[in-house]
Amino acid sequence: MKKVEEKIIKQNTIFTIFANSFLAIIKLLGGIIGKSSVLITDAINSISDIATNLVVFISAKFSKKERDETHPYGHDKFDSMISIFLGVALIVTAFQVGKSAVLKLYDVIFNNLVIVVPAWYTIVVVAITLIVKEYLYRKTKVDAKKASSQALMAQAWDHRSDTLTSLGALVGILGAIFGWGFLDPIASLFIVFFILKLGFMIIKTGVSQVVDESANDEQVNKIRKIVLENKNVIKIDEIKTRMFGVKYYVDLEISLDKFLSLEEAHKIAEAIHDDIEDRISDVIHCMIHVNPSETKRISKSSW
Repeated sequence: MKKVEEKIIKQNTIFTIFANSFLAIIKLLGGIIGKSSVLITDAINSISDIATNLVVFISAKFSKKERDETHPYGHDKFDSMISIFLGVALIVTAFQVGKSAVLKLYDVIFNNLVIVVPAWYTIVVVAITLIVKEYLYRKTKVDAKKASSQALMAQAWDHRSDTLTSLGALVGILGAIFGWGFLDPIASLFIVFFILKLGFMIIKTGVSQVVDESANDEQVNKIRKIVLENKNVIKIDEIKTRMFGVKYYVDLEISLDKFLSLEEAHKIAEAIHDDIEDRISDVIHCMIHVNPSETKRISKSSW
């Protein structure tokens, strides 16, 4: 399974590297020949994307390694740590775009900066970029779920941020063509807000997985429902979950009739364990502790 997930990540990342290389070339040529500084800046962004793609590619080898003696729980947290790195990279990108936009807006307003009118075909280059990036976003998001990879999911959101950046480039080019040069930096500032939001969201998700944050209420309620479907369970004493990469571990304490034999109690716990792991694909492992109870299971309303 780990090898399959590693293969998905690597295939997706190789495809992404070729796509970003293609976009970097056409944007750089289009920007230089078509006299569009916005496209040249966007080309530099695509080149930096290739560097982060390589990081994701390399990380797949580590995060998808099988468990070993020194890592009995696996290596999935490498994946979460890489996603944090990608989130930081997005914030750095937003800072650079924002800084450039503020300086440009200042020059347009106070220094009467004249925006060079770009060639019409620069719009075609941006349109191609938007189509490719939207496709990469959708494909990478699907592959990230298949590979259970937070780093790949972060890469998908990076594609979405690139789409937003390219929209800003489109606004800037159209503004220059129609004589509204001030639209370029203003659009960029709006886009910076969305990129920052994406960056912090990716970092928050990655950190949550690294520090063993619990699963959400929906997942906990699924576990509770499965446990209480077993009529031998008198009550649930405790449910604890902790994220490990994009999946999670479950620790349960349940009460059973104290007069059950050890073998009977074990069979009940094992049945619940198998049921949870079979029905909830995000559960890596479920550990169940049985407490003896003198009371009987009364009614559904007491759950």
